[in-house]
Amino acid sequence: MWCFINGDYQLASDLRISPFDHGFLYGLGFFETFRTYQGQPLFLQEHYARLQQALATYRIAMPYTMEQLKDIVKELNQREEGDGYFRLNVSAGEHDIGLKPQRYDEPNVILFRKPLMLAPAHSEKTLTFLQTVRNQPEQQQRFKSHHYGNNVLARFELPSLQQDEGVFVNHNGDVVEGVTSNIFWVKDGQVYTPSLATGALGGIMRQLILQMTTVIEGEFKPTALLEADEIFITTAIQGLVPIKQLENNNYVGREGKVYQQLFNAFEQVKKERQQC
Repeated sequence: MWCFINGDYQLASDLRISPFDHGFLYGLGFFETFRTYQGQPLFLQEHYARLQQALATYRIAMPYTMEQLKDIVKELNQREEGDGYFRLNVSAGEHDIGLKPQRYDEPNVILFRKPLMLAPAHSEKTLTFLQTVRNQPEQQQRFKSHHYGNNVLARFELPSLQQDEGVFVNHNGDVVEGVTSNIFWVKDGQVYTPSLATGALGGIMRQLILQMTTVIEGEFKPTALLEADEIFITTAIQGLVPIKQLENNNYVGREGKVYQQLFNAFEQVKKERQQC
């Protein structure tokens, strides 16, 4: 597997960073996961903007522009076959032990690429309410940070992320999101999703859904999901994923009218971006 690290292309087996990196010592780092469509990172702009917001908050420099990253993605895809699954990782960089730095100007930047392995379109998943409570963000809104232990604990509750997804609730008992996804549901034709005030991540696919249709954001108890007509989740890699079951409740899954409409709308967005 080829990767990019701090200006060089290396095989994954050759990657090395210092144990004095504050991403290792203090979990100070952020990441984005995205994919290419026919070789193009169609939504890199949105991922880059979200990452920049996190880096600016924690005073970590970003030495690469979005256009440079596009070229790096292209080069990595050329070294492999087919579209790729990418993880762009920016950690604070090497410093002494202690919290002396006022800013981080020499981060470690790694762009990982692995083969993109996806389930067929419209593959359904099962949802389960998690026992692990969603932690509160360390700042006003949640970033995709190295502080991922809460997600790891939740993942331990699931037999497989390929066929299952867990639903977090927060300390108030409100629905938040999945382990690796945002969650939406439909009741009487109206689409709902938890607001970012619950501690949910502002997912890139979540943003797109909000642009494609009218969505009511708010704070909702688990009963709202149990009483829904349709449920689907969204991720940057899988897009829209229909839900067929939550606990003992069955749903229309891939046959959902709203799910089908939004899936088709997303396909149109991809076509338009590929033509740009």
